[in-house]
Parts: sequence; structure tokens; C-alpha cells
Amino acid sequence: MPLETDTLVYVNYIAKIKDTNEAIEVTIEDEAKKLGVHDPSRKYEPKLIAIGEGWVLKGLDEALASANVGDKISVEITPEKGFGQRDPSKVKMIPLRKFGEKASEIRVGDEVEVENKIGIVRFVGSGRAQIDFNHRLAGKTLLYDLDIIRKVEVDKDKIIALIKRRIPIEEEKIELTMENDSVKIKLPVDLYLLEGLQIIKRAISNDIFKFIKEASKVYFIELYEVKKPTAPPTQPEQEKAQEEKKA
Repeated sequence: MPLETDTLVYVNYIAKIKDTNEAIEVTIEDEAKKLGVHDPSRKYEPKLIAIGEGWVLKGLDEALASANVGDKISVEITPEKGFGQRDPSKVKMIPLRKFGEKASEIRVGDEVEVENKIGIVRFVGSGRAQIDFNHRLAGKTLLYDLDIIRKVEVDKDKIIALIKRRIPIEEEKIELTMENDSVKIKLPVDLYLLEGLQIIKRAISNDIFKFIKEASKVYFIELYEVKKPTAPPTQPEQEKAQEEKKA
């Protein structure tokens, strides 16, 4: 039975550029090593996707909507359903002085930010830099090899998956309780100062309201504790410890 809209599934995939066969994204560590794109700093695991929610490229979303759990499929995604066609108007000449002290460091191929837009440096000369603000995969046809592993069906598993989608955290560090229409989430104290945490909490709450129909309240619990100093050992305890060492 094809996957329904809003279904949460875990998918492994290998994505390549059709013309060059260059791997651009891989969710399986062994495959990343074979393809020469392994990144030791990232965690390789299946990707969580909500069918029909635009979490992935349009062409990929459409292919998944007609697939089943357990399917292994190959999908070709044209620019129209991928990252779009290249737009020449998005290639701009920018005076190097706009980059301030970093102007002398600008090189062809660098990724730079100009007026809150990310672009790639295509040319540097005569006091100017040509910046391409097209997505680097614009105009490319992509190939995806997909393995639809499993559907997330239990509410608690859905919530944990939705949290991990927004926060890089191990499952065992999430304390979660559900009661009637309330969801209570306790995150570890080392995440309390995570940049943008309040925005992330709001996004997680919205995800929970969307995918957990019974939920109408989400609580994030922050617990601060004073660590009490350890009491020094008593005389009998010290003597016992010394005797044990001698033995």
C-alpha cells in the first residue's frame, strides 16, 4: 500500500549528479567511504521524511508517495523538480570593498555571504568578484537510489524522531512522558544554552501538534540542581579502606 501524506518514514539513500556521477549526499557510512565522500564529523543514519510535507525535493517527495515500505527504488529528478534551472540574473558583480578586511582572502570557488545570501565566487579581478547566487545544484539532473526502511507508527517514537530531526541528540538522553493531551520533554542540561533553542522548541512543538493528533500541550522542562559536596569519610571508613588496601 503506497505511503500516505504525513506518514513519517526512515529512508536511506545515495544521491548523485547524473552527468558526472558525483555523489552529493549519502546516508550510509560504508557507501560514503566507497564513494570517497566520507565525513568523519557527521553521523550517518537513515533520514526522517514526512511524505508530502516538502521536507525533501519535489521529485523525491512524489516518488516516495507512490512507494511502499521495504521498496528499493531509483529516481531521476530533473531541475524543475530539484533545485531549479540556473538563473543568469542571480550572478552578480560585487565590489571587493564590500568584504572589508577579508577582501584580500577572496578566492575563486569560495562560498561567501552577501546581504544574507550565500553565493559561490566565480571570478576575482579589477577590484570586483563575480558571485553566483544560484544553488550549486541548479540546472542539474539528480539520481537517487532509495531504500525505504520503515514507517514510524508509535506516537512516542514519532516525538523522539521529531526532536532528533531538530536537535543532534542521542535518544537515551531524551526524557519523555505522555499523558492525555500533554507531552512533557526534558532535555539534558548541556543543551540549555544551544543557540536558537527557543526557536527550535517552538518548531518541535509545531511538529508534534501536526503529527500527534491527540497532543494539544507541549512542556519543555529545564531542571537546575545544586551539586552538594561529598562528605569526607569518617574515621571508621578510613580505617576500613586502609585495611582493604593492605589485604
